[in-house]
Amino acid sequence: MQRFSLHVLVLLIGSFIVIPAAAQWKWRDKNGAIQYSDLPPPPGVPAQDVLQRSSTGRQGVNAAVDPGAAAASAPKAGTDPELEARRRKAEQATTDKAKAEERVQAERIAAAKAENCGRAKSHMKSLEDGLRVVRTNASGEHEVLDDRGRAAEKARASEIISSDCR
Repeated sequence: MQRFSLHVLVLLIGSFIVIPAAAQWKWRDKNGAIQYSDLPPPPGVPAQDVLQRSSTGRQGVNAAVDPGAAAASAPKAGTDPELEARRRKAEQATTDKAKAEERVQAERIAAAKAENCGRAKSHMKSLEDGLRVVRTNASGEHEVLDDRGRAAEKARASEIISSDCR
């Protein structure tokens, strides 16, 4: 019985060793000779000369080390419809995400401009109504605006209104 289980164990181990051999690439080189490898063919090999692709989806050892090498050794566009569909879907998702972020940023800017516009209009109304305007200077003291200060504040508020109120 032990001898039987030993044979079964050896067969199982042997089958697991042989499985990676099924992950082979097969292509015809520029001289017409058929080449076999566990790595994809070099970038210069036309798609129609690739006779068999790896079924495991393995792109080769260099793909894990150098992402640029994976892109260069990947099959040419249009050879695998499923791969192309996934690539297009990923590109579309990236584009949609970027557009959504741009919309959110534009909404934030619009909200900030609307708030600035409202404050500037309110400040301008206070200045035009002749109310006494008191502000705090850099040393923390209160100072009342005179006519020249009031004119400068009106000009500043007018600039904000013209840029943010559209």
